[in-house]
Amino acid sequence: MSHALPLSVTIAVLCAAVTHATWNAIAHGIKDQMLAFALIGLGAVTISIPLIIVSPLPYADCWPYLMASVVIHVFYVLGLMQTNRLGDFGQVYPLARGTSPLVVTILAAVFVHERPSAAALAGVLVVSAGLALLVFGGKRPSRAATLAAIGTGLTIAAYTTVDGVGVRASGTATGYIGWLLLLQGLTVPLYALIRRRSVLVSLVRDQSWRVLGGGWLAGALSVLAYGLVLWAQTRGALAPIAALRETSVIFGAILGTLVFREPFGRTRIAATIVVSAGILLLNV
Repeated sequence: MSHALPLSVTIAVLCAAVTHATWNAIAHGIKDQMLAFALIGLGAVTISIPLIIVSPLPYADCWPYLMASVVIHVFYVLGLMQTNRLGDFGQVYPLARGTSPLVVTILAAVFVHERPSAAALAGVLVVSAGLALLVFGGKRPSRAATLAAIGTGLTIAAYTTVDGVGVRASGTATGYIGWLLLLQGLTVPLYALIRRRSVLVSLVRDQSWRVLGGGWLAGALSVLAYGLVLWAQTRGALAPIAALRETSVIFGAILGTLVFREPFGRTRIAATIVVSAGILLLNV
């Protein structure tokens, strides 16, 4: 498989990056993180059901990977909730996402035997360096926020690698993403229903449509974002796709400025330039 990404794959992953940053910003903006991810899970489930109906059943070979991914995604969501509680969106989001590309590069080489070209490896390193600028160029996150974000990044790397193998063995990217989002999307809503039923009932009773609608929209966007990535993983190498996907951090920084009034500044401008250079290397 070529390590230079086709233009169609590049565009798809960049669209996924924008979509991913958007749903994460929506989630970060809901103060009750358990509630936020319960609503996101419900949104993902409602979108995944039609995908399952219209798609063929994934091949049997992919199911061990799919079930492993469900478990890893649960830990990812728990880590992301903790990360959002502890740090500013513009700091913890790039740290969590920026941890992933380098780890995916190693995992893909070990388990999938994908060894990136010199240009692709340089692109991964340059993108990661640009993401690091976003985190450490200004006010640094607390130690607790840093550890939570790095732990979340490791789960991202794990499910990216597992799903990269699983979706290639599935025979149907839409079927794989449908079953994945259905199974993992149900976990947090069921937990919240058991632990936070009164809060969920009061939201429906009080008609808090902005929160409910925002959570559902974030869930729908999460399906779109990851569906694009999984489709791309059937047509390109895992490491450069993982690095390109994490350009969502740049879009997250922009949203952090526009929505949460977090400063952009020279550091983020420099990081954007560095990441853009890395994208060019990934397509050499």
